[in-house]
Amino acid sequence: MTTRRGRGRPPGESDSRARIAAAAVHEFGEHGYDGATVRGIAARAGVDPALVHHYFGAKADLFAEVTDFPLRPDLEVPRILRGPREQAGERIIRFVLESFERPTVRKRGIIILRTAISGKLTAPLVTGFLSRELLPRIAAELDAPDAELRASLVASQVAGLLITRYVVKLPAMADAPIDDLVARVAPSIQRYLFD
Repeated sequence: MTTRRGRGRPPGESDSRARIAAAAVHEFGEHGYDGATVRGIAARAGVDPALVHHYFGAKADLFAEVTDFPLRPDLEVPRILRGPREQAGERIIRFVLESFERPTVRKRGIIILRTAISGKLTAPLVTGFLSRELLPRIAAELDAPDAELRASLVASQVAGLLITRYVVKLPAMADAPIDDLVARVAPSIQRYLFD
């Protein structure tokens, strides 16, 4: 006699999403962004890798979710670069600063910046995410032999801006209106990208 399964989720699967997220935190923490794999995360969580993709999508989506960072620069910045070229630097700086003015982004962004600077476990995580998901996407939009260096210079400028304004809180930087910072920083970004 066969037993018919009822509708709905099979017993024991209700916590799969939470187990995957917890496993991802451990894997990203131990191996960094590049070293962590969907297969490794799935194995640690005791689930099939397809379930990781089902719940979270790509590894970058899973990273964004477990770091609780409500901003996807790896997707947004390449879109910004596809607009009019002569305004790319301005659009990038305005996007970053206006995003950080939102309390949910700023709070988590500051935590990530602080831990990226000082944390042994999180520095490789952030570095891996940037070097695999963000910088190559910026470089791909540039028509230059040194596109990776140009993308890294942009990242260094943006990171410095965010750290001095939101982490160190240098008074002149913290108090400056966004429009002033965009006007002063955007030309450097523009030069890094295209000159």
